[in-house]
Amino acid sequence: MVTTQQIEEALRRVVDPELGTDIVELGMVKSIDVASGVVRIVIALTIAACPMRDQIESDVVRKVRAMPGVDDVVVEVGAMNPEERSALMARARRHARENAEPTRVNPLTRVIAVSSGKGGVGKSTVSVNLAVAIAEEGHAVGLLDADIWGFSIPRMLGASELQLVADEDRRIQPADAQGIRLVSTGLIVEDEDTALMWRGLMLSKALEQFLRDVAWPQDLDYLILDMPPGTGDIQMALSRLLPQAELVVVTTPQKAAQKVAARVADMARRSYMPVIGVVENMSGFTTEDGRHYALFGSGGGTDLADDLGVPLLGEIPLDPHVVTGGDDGTPVVRSHPDSPAASALRAAAKRLTGLVPPAQDETCTSRIAVLADQLERLGTGR
Repeated sequence: MVTTQQIEEALRRVVDPELGTDIVELGMVKSIDVASGVVRIVIALTIAACPMRDQIESDVVRKVRAMPGVDDVVVEVGAMNPEERSALMARARRHARENAEPTRVNPLTRVIAVSSGKGGVGKSTVSVNLAVAIAEEGHAVGLLDADIWGFSIPRMLGASELQLVADEDRRIQPADAQGIRLVSTGLIVEDEDTALMWRGLMLSKALEQFLRDVAWPQDLDYLILDMPPGTGDIQMALSRLLPQAELVVVTTPQKAAQKVAARVADMARRSYMPVIGVVENMSGFTTEDGRHYALFGSGGGTDLADDLGVPLLGEIPLDPHVVTGGDDGTPVVRSHPDSPAASALRAAAKRLTGLVPPAQDETCTSRIAVLADQLERLGTGR
């Protein structure tokens, strides 16, 4: 007689087409019963209306019915509760990380993708200023301009005249822009007015090359990715190439922008990419005499953060120094460090590094070193 262990082993060959992991590993198999040659299997999918339901169910029946001693297979399909879905996402993410295609980004580097649902919300400005502010905290920071068509980071960092070059091993060396290790398509075109007329497949291939062929320093604490708007090829390639990536969503106070930004968060959820926080940009304007004007509405960032269950990292006010700093190549956190926008951006960077500290600080070795130092201090009375 066939055993439940043998059936479970057979079910490990049934792979969820969307997640790329077997249904046993994902925790979808809730029970297996065998009686008189009839096998009853209870499966819980992520949602009852899962589009892959028929395929998974037929694969289960086919795999198990082919086993000696099985006369019939009965499959009952249900839906997971929220806790089970959360556990499934964790397993799928771990599997993606363990089976990720190799890149030159150190697995210990924290990868922060700054994203938005639409253009025009100041995502690149936030990316640049976060990168500079995090670097000023003493961390080693890289910045990848993943907005292949709409590159703007080189100008914002005053690096438009720089070019990417390859070393003797044909590895692309990131440019050094104000202490930030920078890679952008803006550093490979003849000038910033050149249009890149690339189709979708070339966009994801460009991201692959930036991750596999660039000699990213192995001591990077953070790699900030300035993502293109939307939920297309680049976003899907990112979840495949860098499963350790985590998302910061940029929105404006306006309700319409908030709803569009929610789509990026939904993409991240379906790609098993954690959303770690929200930044609200253009959060009103305060005059020199203290009067405040909510030019684009109010509350959009707070509402989005509440809906996603993540912290609001910062509310960045409208500030003319942001514009001049971006045009002149000196980000506002450096050009006008005491301005309202710079203060808000530095505070957002500090909250971000507090939520996602450098991975080296969380390794077992580093914790043992900290403990040893504490014991030594206790012993010497320092």
